[in-house]
Amino acid sequence: MEKQEIPVSGAYPNRPLVAVGAIVFKEDKVLLVLRGKPPAKNHWTIPGGSVELGETLGEAAEREIWEETGLTIQAGEPVYTFDVIERDPEGAILFHYVIVDLAADYVSGELRPGDDATDVCWASSRDIKTLKVSAATRKLLKQFYKSGWV
Repeated sequence: MEKQEIPVSGAYPNRPLVAVGAIVFKEDKVLLVLRGKPPAKNHWTIPGGSVELGETLGEAAEREIWEETGLTIQAGEPVYTFDVIERDPEGAILFHYVIVDLAADYVSGELRPGDDATDVCWASSRDIKTLKVSAATRKLLKQFYKSGWV
């Protein structure tokens, strides 16, 4: 059986790709990154990225958050799962991610954007209302962290 390569960028995959996010709160603020690449380019989202071969979901979340934000976290249990499916103008699947968001605890570190994040912040519920937050992140915060996170 011939091994098929999936583009590193995740564009035009031949099957859904698994990704993780980490929902981290500190002092009533949630950790968000401003995406520098598609999907969700120029939107604030829960930080995360692709799971690498041999990684657990928790290991992937801890690595991705370190790469994107400079923070050390302790990943917990999955709390939210969703699909990101985007098509190009011709209708071909441009991106297909199955994203598993994990609850996580802040351990240490100072914020700094890295990897494909162009900015990073601790956002309050008031900030969420003014930032260009992705629809999936808004839905997650509203569904699971109701009190004012819309």
